[in-house]
Amino acid sequence: MRFIEDINSVFERDPAARNIFEIVTCYSGVQAMIFYRFTHWLWRLKLKWLARFISTFARWVTGIEIHPGAQIGRRFFIDHGMGVVIGETSEIGDDCMLYHGVTLGGITWDKIKRHPTLKNNVVIGAGAKILGPITLGNNVRVGSNSVVVKSIEDDQTVVGIPGKVLKSGTKDPEHFDAYAVVNQDVDDPTVKAINSILSHLHDMDIQLSKVSEELDIKNTADTSVDDLEIETK
Repeated sequence: MRFIEDINSVFERDPAARNIFEIVTCYSGVQAMIFYRFTHWLWRLKLKWLARFISTFARWVTGIEIHPGAQIGRRFFIDHGMGVVIGETSEIGDDCMLYHGVTLGGITWDKIKRHPTLKNNVVIGAGAKILGPITLGNNVRVGSNSVVVKSIEDDQTVVGIPGKVLKSGTKDPEHFDAYAVVNQDVDDPTVKAINSILSHLHDMDIQLSKVSEELDIKNTADTSVDDLEIETK
């Protein structure tokens, strides 16, 4: 069954995981998925009120809100979990991973496809917001606290508000920091301006240090001359 795959996939993604019993009893992300698998089954049976009621109870228990109408693939993992929201028309592929505080949200009240679609092997960092009926391609990585409102092609890494694609994406999750947002390669005018100011301040510190050294040398030399004149007298 799929929830068994969800449990087993934790060992590949969290080095702190020790055994299945610990994962089932202590990992809120896994608990939320167990509830979701059951409520989604009820949703498909048209028992929608019961599905919503149980999913609301699951939110109280886990701090994670997954609408039973969402479609989630295999080996899905929510790390830490608290504050994750997955909307009704969200679609998530296989081997995806979300960190705490992630929102897959809608931007309209119309009863249409209004939530994001995540293809396979997508990783979304802590606090990121993916909004609207957009698509994140295979192997996409989203940095923490980013806000993404446009579709992203395969194998790209996105950071910032609004989310911008880095000059070079990465397929390797081991080289992706789900908690980092600042990167020297980000084509963001705000980041560039801050980096420019910091560079200017660094240059000023160097110049002041040189001036201070020259003044110290001059003062030392003047003191030596005065001492010599006193001794001569």
